[in-house]
Amino acid sequence: MMHADAERSLNARVALVTGGSRGVGRAVCEALAGHGADVAFTYRKNVAEAEQVLLAIEATGVRALAIQASIDSAEDNERTVAGVREALGDIDILVNNAGIVSGGKSVGDTPIPEFRRLMEVHAIGPAHLCQLVLPGMRSSPGGDIVMISSTAAVDFEALAGPYSMAKCAEEALAYTLAHEEQSSGIRVNVVAPGLIDTDMGRRLIAARPDDFTELPSSPQHIAAVILALLNAPELSGARVVVAEGRATIDGRALDLLQV
Repeated sequence: MMHADAERSLNARVALVTGGSRGVGRAVCEALAGHGADVAFTYRKNVAEAEQVLLAIEATGVRALAIQASIDSAEDNERTVAGVREALGDIDILVNNAGIVSGGKSVGDTPIPEFRRLMEVHAIGPAHLCQLVLPGMRSSPGGDIVMISSTAAVDFEALAGPYSMAKCAEEALAYTLAHEEQSSGIRVNVVAPGLIDTDMGRRLIAARPDDFTELPSSPQHIAAVILALLNAPELSGARVVVAEGRATIDGRALDLLQV
């Protein structure tokens, strides 16, 4: 995997990042733009935050587009991809980052609609976006899809059933796509962070300090790993775990990557 100080250029590539107005999504948008990609991103509610990210992307000299949309809406996904194609061209890089957490109840006490909602956001919505971008990626020299999963997909902590289930489904989608699209030159990889220093991560620590004692990774750590994956043509179907600022594949530690 490419070292942090190696030259990276994503010039002429078009990226779509879901949930790009804050936290990990914002870091990914700014990192991609900083290395030459035109960047579109979705956001749900906060227009002011989205405008800040839009300005930060444009300041790097690339094209930018912000789209208000919800990943669990098929109509929004179709409108998003059509809008990106019209404004920027076919999508070369898709980062499925948008996500929500579950309510912190036991499986026995969790309302069934919550299970459905988590699956829609983390698995079904990303699957739909993948379907929408695949034709354009197949007609180009290649494409990259990155799923932002979580260590919850293997840790299976109590009181996080809907979230863990949805992240498992998201990873299953990634590995299946990696096999199916290998001949198309489309690479699909998973980045699975542990605790991250974001608003969501800080809320988890405040609510359950005894359960979250690890050192959080920064959003920039996650963005650096994604950049490295985009420059590792031999990797598809890989799962990169990012915890306490370190990245590992199959238990093998990688050098800390910075943007």
